[in-house]
Amino acid sequence: MNTKTEELTEILRDSNNIVFFGGAGVSTSSGIPDFRSSNGLWNEKLKINFTPEQLVSHTFFIKYPEEFFKFYKDKLIYPDAKPNGCHTALAKLEKIGKLKAVVTQNIDGLHQAAGSKAVYELHGSVLRNYCMKCGDFYDEKFILESKGVPACPKCGGKVKPDVVLYEEGLDNNIITGAVRAISKADTLIIGGTSLVVYPAAGLIDYFKGKNLILINKSTTSADNKANLVINDDIAKVLSEAVDAL
Repeated sequence: MNTKTEELTEILRDSNNIVFFGGAGVSTSSGIPDFRSSNGLWNEKLKINFTPEQLVSHTFFIKYPEEFFKFYKDKLIYPDAKPNGCHTALAKLEKIGKLKAVVTQNIDGLHQAAGSKAVYELHGSVLRNYCMKCGDFYDEKFILESKGVPACPKCGGKVKPDVVLYEEGLDNNIITGAVRAISKADTLIIGGTSLVVYPAAGLIDYFKGKNLILINKSTTSADNKANLVINDDIAKVLSEAVDAL
């Protein structure tokens, strides 16, 4: 364990109200790629070059539902993904009473799969889907097994993932809970995110605590504000630091 990881362990040991704010880099060790790393994606049927952001926008969902679900099922649902060292370390921190909340931009449900209870999913979850007509809910298996555009077997309405698409607003209750948790924290760990997606990235401005920790493979816009910056794999770093407690 290197010096920075040892320093992280000491901060965790001295902290009693930790909040974790994470992004796509948290799940890459579980085999879920950051889809934003893709460039323009050519769609042969529509003869248009789309960015990944456009493919998961509200406009695209409404205008080209078949193409939306083809991309969504292929690139955003990973049914075989399992929690990695980062997820399990955070669940352990919560179990011993130090971690009070996880605020995540991810939609894979892996924090809950690892055992975390207090999770604020800013962008929703692929595990939940609802009928836009009658409101009935369906799991991700229903989406994966559907042909073309998923339709509610009860009323025939279109089934939409409970995911915040581009052009859609975040859930106010989730935002309020995340802001409350961050503002009360004595330590905020930011991991696996380059802090470029707003409004989610702006939530860290509510942190007024003692220790701001950045764990990311690349630099971020908040590095200069941090007490500790670790440019390494977050699954390795957090699991080592928590195991040493």
